[in-house]
Amino acid sequence: MVLNVTFAQQIDVVTMKKLLLYLLLLGLMPNSLFAQKDKNHLFEAAKNMELFNAVYKNLDLMYVDTLDANDVIGTGIKSMLRSLDPYTEYYPESETQELRQALSGKYGGIGALIRYNQQLKNAVIDEPYANMPSSEVGLKKGDIILQIDDSTMVGKDTKYVSEHLRGEPGSTFVLKIKRPSTGKVMKFKVKRRAIQMPAIPYYGMVAGNVGYINLLQYYEGCAKEVRQAFIDLKKQGAKGLILDLRNNVGGSEQEAVDLVNIFVPKDITVVTNKGKLKRANITFKTRMEPVDASMPIVILVNGMTASASEITAGSLQDLDRAVIMGTRTFGKGLVQMTTKLPYNANMKVTTAHYYIPSGRCIQAINYKHTAGRNSATQLPDSLTSVFHTKNGREVRDGGGIMPDVEIKPDTIANISAYLQRGDSTETMFNYVVDYISKHKTIAPASEFTLTDTEYNEFKRLVLKNKFTYDPGTEKILAELEKMAKFEKYYEDAKPEFEALKKKLTHDVAKDLELNKDELKQMIATDIVTAYYFQAGAVQLGLRYDKQTKEAIKLLQMPEEYNKLLMPKK
Repeated sequence: MVLNVTFAQQIDVVTMKKLLLYLLLLGLMPNSLFAQKDKNHLFEAAKNMELFNAVYKNLDLMYVDTLDANDVIGTGIKSMLRSLDPYTEYYPESETQELRQALSGKYGGIGALIRYNQQLKNAVIDEPYANMPSSEVGLKKGDIILQIDDSTMVGKDTKYVSEHLRGEPGSTFVLKIKRPSTGKVMKFKVKRRAIQMPAIPYYGMVAGNVGYINLLQYYEGCAKEVRQAFIDLKKQGAKGLILDLRNNVGGSEQEAVDLVNIFVPKDITVVTNKGKLKRANITFKTRMEPVDASMPIVILVNGMTASASEITAGSLQDLDRAVIMGTRTFGKGLVQMTTKLPYNANMKVTTAHYYIPSGRCIQAINYKHTAGRNSATQLPDSLTSVFHTKNGREVRDGGGIMPDVEIKPDTIANISAYLQRGDSTETMFNYVVDYISKHKTIAPASEFTLTDTEYNEFKRLVLKNKFTYDPGTEKILAELEKMAKFEKYYEDAKPEFEALKKKLTHDVAKDLELNKDELKQMIATDIVTAYYFQAGAVQLGLRYDKQTKEAIKLLQMPEEYNKLLMPKK
């Protein structure tokens, strides 16, 4: 999300009280006066504020149980904001830290991903991050979290454990874990640090003279990191660049503009915000000379490419500076500002739409608030409008950014999804933890492969654990059979149904063999991550990534690349 624009002036306690008093006084004036003032808007606001106050007073007086004002009124405020859009949010004083973390991407903790283990009914370490307290003290994937200082973590959910792991940077605590590979209970003294996930998990040369940068999120300073990575790739001989923005949910609007500036000249308008307030109307232009304004670029996007990452991709598309490849982006064309409220509370408010160089807004969902109706509707493609890029190519608003070259990713098999997210026996997770305990080192991330012998061992474990999953085809067939019986068609079609049942009855052993390559890659990714962290996972994934391979191929065909940036004849 685009988060880090703030109001020039904040509403203080005195101002808020004066406003409330003003509105309440207006509510006592004759209705005829309001007919002349914005069609009774102020009257309706004052009336409903008074009603809200009266409802709570009566509840507090008469309700059978004692009310928690923070909880009841806080819920009311949050419900009011939920009726607007998903990005307008209220943060009471108790959630101020959460807001700061959202704005900065930083938190005080140990730098590790934890998960709830279904088999153990306990939180465990899933992924220690590189150069973070968790990896530095020696925590490993699979470590069972037993205790934090004097507080037991046995049986607690991940939210509870995470809250106890986090704290002020510099504070220390004793973490007690059990290592499943040895059965040994261990204690670690851990010092919390300000944790921020790396903006760029990995960058490097991927094929010949093609450079690759994977940008995770638009944290403060990420544009500088991309600039340095790009300069380094140019020194390594890069003649083309792949900028991977898949699953990048955005962040700072200014960082998005500064990132575009790496590839386009100074003083180019990148994005314009337009809202109700004058101070919400902002135009962002590039501020520096570019690093390279001509190198061919392919930007990879998907349905989770959102907000600031859409500003980058959409602006470079509008300026005919890059070819967009992948699938349609998320479609968030809204801007939020943060404002302070009384009693150390805060609110994040949607204040504007943003428009990229062609003049289009790519917001996919229209949040309507008229005549007592609140609705959220997806803008159909048939109602989108045509805009034009710098070279005159047709592009459209609404519904996100359509790629210049659509390349759909490989789908994940049903059995793979169930094994990855954890069945009741945690088969895949346990296999990976056991593998790590038996191998001090493995091959480099870009070369590592799970052997057929190792995969057969995994298969035996899955079958031994009597792993089951909910096969989609059987479920759909059962629904169809039920409907056929209801509509009296089943008897005539019974032989066909019986034949389909035989063909579609799920066989775990057969499915494990059918999806062997996919599952081997999935297991290998988990193993590589334990040794080489996120950078290793990205490197391994590039070996199999269909979209990246297509991007490399396009960058090695200059004529085809240039043709895509010109209007169709």
